[in-house]
Order: sequence, then structure tokens, then C-alpha cells
Amino acid sequence: MKASFKWFLLSAIIIALDLYTKHLVQQAFEYADRLTITSYFDLVRYHNEGAAFSFLAGAGGWQKWFFTVIAAIASIFIVYLLKKHHTEKLFSLGLALVLGGALGNLYDRVTLGYVVDFLSFHINDLYWPAFNVADSAISVGVGILLLDSFKPKKG
Repeated sequence: MKASFKWFLLSAIIIALDLYTKHLVQQAFEYADRLTITSYFDLVRYHNEGAAFSFLAGAGGWQKWFFTVIAAIASIFIVYLLKKHHTEKLFSLGLALVLGGALGNLYDRVTLGYVVDFLSFHINDLYWPAFNVADSAISVGVGILLLDSFKPKKG
């Protein structure tokens, strides 16, 4: 079994967790429904037609295909990097998280035309844009990649 298998398995787990949680939200909530969990956290159901934090969400439809193509190209490149650098643990962990998140959101974009977001944090009336498990994995993965970039390089 290839050494890179564990990184692809992690990506698959992220995809499965992302799609399952989105499915649960779609079954339990109508669009724009909100369930207050704490004074700073709500479960919601929003549809994001843009990119991160609804960037270009109101752009008229072309952005769906633009972000689909970007996510597909990025995913192919990440697969290449994971195969090539599978022994670099921190780097590969970051890539695997980004890949799982990108493919989770890509699935939504292709099958639904939008991405389902459901985690909403806020302080009083100041709301952070809603996000999902895939967005969380991408954010953590990018953070790990940034951390890895500061490691001294061997050789």
C-alpha cells in the first residue's frame, strides 16, 4: 500500500464528515432557518453561491463554474503534491485537509449549484460569515501549510 494512502484517507474522512453534516442540516432546516445553541453560536442553513465568506456570491452565476474549475485544478495539483511529498508529515497533513475541504465544497457546487453553510458564530449582532466542515478543514489546512513554510528546510 502506498505511503500516501493515509493522506488520501484523511481527505476522504473530511469529505464524508462534511457531506454528512450538510445532509443533516438540509434535512432539519429550511433555507435561512436558525437554531440558537449558545449566546455566540447558531446552527443555520445558508446557501453560498460564491467562494469563501460569500466572495462573488451575487455575481450572476458565472462564479459557479469559475470556482468549480479552480477547485478541480487545485485538487489535481494537491493530489500530485501529496504523492510527491507524502513523507513530509506537516506539509501533507495541511494538503490533505485542504483537499478534503475543497472536494467537499466542490461536490456541493456541482450537484446543488451552491455550498451549504451552517456554522454561525457571532458576538451580539456582529456575525462571522457562516461556514461548514469543509471550510474549517481548508482553514486549518492552510494554517498548517503556513506553519510548515516556516520550518527550516533540510539540505
